[in-house]
Amino acid sequence: MDRHVVEDPSQVSEARRRITAFAKQAGLDETDCGRVALVVTEIASNLVRHGGGGELLFGLDSEVSAGLELLALDRGRGMADVAACLRDGYSTAGTPGTGLGAIKRLADELAIHSRPQGGTVVLTRLRRRGDAAPAGPRRFGIVTVPRSGETACGDVGGIVAGPDGRVALLLADGLGHGELAAVAAREARRLFRAQPPRDPVALLQVVHAGLRHTRGAAVAIAVVEPGGRSVAYGGIGNIAGLLADGNGTRRMVSHNGTVGHTVFKVQAFTYDVAGRPTIVMHSDGLSTSWSLDAHPGLLNQDPTLAAAILYRDHARGRDDCGVLVWKG
Repeated sequence: MDRHVVEDPSQVSEARRRITAFAKQAGLDETDCGRVALVVTEIASNLVRHGGGGELLFGLDSEVSAGLELLALDRGRGMADVAACLRDGYSTAGTPGTGLGAIKRLADELAIHSRPQGGTVVLTRLRRRGDAAPAGPRRFGIVTVPRSGETACGDVGGIVAGPDGRVALLLADGLGHGELAAVAAREARRLFRAQPPRDPVALLQVVHAGLRHTRGAAVAIAVVEPGGRSVAYGGIGNIAGLLADGNGTRRMVSHNGTVGHTVFKVQAFTYDVAGRPTIVMHSDGLSTSWSLDAHPGLLNQDPTLAAAILYRDHARGRDDCGVLVWKG
């Protein structure tokens, strides 16, 4: 995702220009881009007015042919009653109180997480008018943000679904940061997507062989069996994996090494699942000290929103950061 910091009213117009231009490149027409411009103006203004400044993250909506995902993140005073704030006429800042209500009307999807004194994360999706919405609830979300000062992000994620219901998930973190790290990670994703969902060891071996001409990457792959009965997980390098289900939470195991260069051991571990599983995978751009106990209800959120909350609260700030969330 691209990142735009908004800490002052003067930065709102630049955010609107950048994100509207991105939406046009994504395939949205003039009318749709007009909606995008209005949403960005409202959401960026709210970052300054209510959040004390924050950041906008934006990228493609992978589940539609032409669509935009936009996230606004702040650490401000938050909202005690999100439903009330969505009603026209409700204001805590002496304004007409139409900001969030306007966003709700203009966006195709809207999700908000906010806590008093705990900040706010707002997710909006806008797609080409006339295109159908994705069928069913969102199950996959990913937030990838480049290191400050970089334009290319070396963290990427991917998903492949098989005809039998098996699902494979990948998170790759190219060695270092910048364009060469991004090249390695994107190549890992390309190789992964070219394969059917199968044993993580076999998939890791394909990716390892294909990354020899790059600087290499940390890579983890999780494969969920049909019906979510079990999860097989294999990782090499600093990718962390967490599995949450009816039995609680478990950290999944990765081995040391760099895919494409030095791999000491390729091994997958299988975890039996009780109930509907949720998988969280993240690069070392996110602190490993976070806990679900500090985020009650996190796994009930839209997966992209959940990934964004973890990024906002636990990103180390000195490296690319990638967070993937999949809900069974």
